Amino acid sequence: MNNQCDIIIVGAGIVGGACAAALAAGGAKVLVLDRACIGSGTTAAGMGHVVVMDDSPAQLALTHYSCELWRKLAPELPAQTEYDPCGTLWVAADEEEMAEVLRKKKICDEYRVAAEVWNAAQLAKGEPNLRPGLAGALRVTGDGVIYPPTAAAFLLERAKKDRAEVRLATAVKRVLPEGGVELESGQRLGARLTVNAAGPWAGGLGVTAVVKKRKGHLVITDRYPGYVRHQLVELGYLKSAHSTTADSVAFNMQPRKTGQMLIGSSRQYDAEGTDVDTAILARMLRRAAEYMPTVGKLQAIRVWTGHRPATPDKLPLIGPSIESPNIYLATGHEGLGITTSLGTGQLIADLILGKAPAIDPAPYSPARPAKEHHA
Repeated sequence: MNNQCDIIIVGAGIVGGACAAALAAGGAKVLVLDRACIGSGTTAAGMGHVVVMDDSPAQLALTHYSCELWRKLAPELPAQTEYDPCGTLWVAADEEEMAEVLRKKKICDEYRVAAEVWNAAQLAKGEPNLRPGLAGALRVTGDGVIYPPTAAAFLLERAKKDRAEVRLATAVKRVLPEGGVELESGQRLGARLTVNAAGPWAGGLGVTAVVKKRKGHLVITDRYPGYVRHQLVELGYLKSAHSTTADSVAFNMQPRKTGQMLIGSSRQYDAEGTDVDTAILARMLRRAAEYMPTVGKLQAIRVWTGHRPATPDKLPLIGPSIESPNIYLATGHEGLGITTSLGTGQLIADLILGKAPAIDPAPYSPARPAKEHHA
């Protein structure tokens, strides 16, 4: 089995695309494989967050780094990626949640993340379709949203300009410890290293990846320009995201450059199918209506689902696998894969090409001690 390239990347989603772009830019000969088409898996099920999150110091470091990379890349992004630096409003329903706003603001100040505290009057003026009586919000001004499938396509096109090759409709059966992959056709493709960026399917390719599928629902509306001006997230979203066993919903709405609204979010474990769960969808929309009373007047044009790769400690797996130094993992990002794709790709490239990473990669190492899922 002769090596056809230096590195094979399994997965043509936004994480795989970011890895390919960074590695090819560093001079590696890269081959990207995907069983379907570009951005058709988890990438298509993402809301398009480009957002700084502070659930843990490691999460903050990776999201902050990645957001900086997105802002640096923004002038080069084509219009089709729909990048919109609209900012995020973390909406506080009451004074208890306003205390969380102040905590988050302190962290933003410490890390020099541009943010400001809005009181109730500022929130009502800035987002008039929110219900009256909300306590206020934290506005993170540098956050944004992007259309993930076209962003993935852009990154892969960039990789191809640096002589990377992309093969679609090519199903990988397993990655090989000596490097390379075995296809479902039985053919073997050789490579010095393999990067497993297969999202929630990463653990099914013959390598240990402590990821679990987490199903989510999304709703896209018709065009209502100006209905929402920022990415809106309830502070209760943090509690929802922390639950790693129970089904949960939270209010999350994004404006798109098309004038459409994207509504989430829901989380389900042990839900393998891609069918729409009408009960969880109804819960999600009721939650949205609690914050946006007129949301029921908007015309929905599509509802769909997808699976995201979750890990027990809510941090991605980035780096060499525990089985072989020839296999790298780039998975486990759950709902932050869009945000952290660029940071992940650069970390993978730095680790493989022997460069000093901009942030400490140790917290994301696949060799870190596993933790149990907890509610």
